[in-house]
Amino acid sequence: MANNPRDKRTQAIVLKRTNYGEADRILQLLTPEGKKSVIARGVRKEKSKLAGGIELFSVSDVMIHEGRGELGILTSARLAEHFDVLVTDLDLIERAGTMLREVNQRAEQVDSPEFFNILHQALRAMQAHHAEEGRWRDVLRAWWSLNLARIAGEEVNLRFDNVGEKLLAEEYYHWDQESMALVKHPSGQIGVDHIKLMRVMVSTPIEVTLKVRGADALIDEVAYIAKCVERAKN
Repeated sequence: MANNPRDKRTQAIVLKRTNYGEADRILQLLTPEGKKSVIARGVRKEKSKLAGGIELFSVSDVMIHEGRGELGILTSARLAEHFDVLVTDLDLIERAGTMLREVNQRAEQVDSPEFFNILHQALRAMQAHHAEEGRWRDVLRAWWSLNLARIAGEEVNLRFDNVGEKLLAEEYYHWDQESMALVKHPSGQIGVDHIKLMRVMVSTPIEVTLKVRGADALIDEVAYIAKCVERAKN
C-alpha cells in the first residue's frame, strides 16, 4: 500500500508509447480512473524493471507518482494480463490497434471509467475467441463502436425513430445518416430482432452479446449502423 498520498496504484492499458530523451518513454495510459500521461524513466535501458510491465495489448498493475504537473511518473509496473494472441494474428493486431487509437482520442474529450472497461473486455474477447469460426469479429466491432458512441454521449436512439415515435415490433426501418436515426420504411431492412440485438450490445458485456442466438444473421445491418456512427464521430 502506498504511503505517499501522491502515489496512486491502479490498473492500466498502454494506449501509446513515445520515446523521450535517451532512455525514457512518455506513455498514454488508460486506467479505471481515466486517461493518464506518465513518464517511464530509464525504461529503454537494458536492465529496466519497468520495461516488462508496459507492453502493448496488456493490462498492468502500476504505481503512478502524481506531481504538480500534468505528467505523472511511473514508479512500478507489473504485467497482470498479456493478450499474446493479438501479436500473432494480423487481423486482430489491426483491430486492436484501431481500438487503442479510437479510445485514446475519445478519452481526450470525455473522462469516463467505462472506456477502460470496454477496452479490457474487447481485448479479452479477442484473446478468448481468436480461433473460433463464425462472425464474432464483426459482432465485436459493432459492439465496440456502439458502446464507444454511447460513452461519448452519442448513443444510437433505440427507443424512438427520427420523428420521435416509439419503435414498434411490427414495423421495419432503415438507417438515415443525416438524422442519425432509424426511419420507418415499408421496405426497410432493420426489424425488431436487429433493434433487440443493438439494445443488448449497449447494455451488456461483450461475452453476453456473443452468446445471442442468430447474431450472425443480423450483424450486416447492425454493422452498417455501427460504421455510420464511426464516420459521424471522426
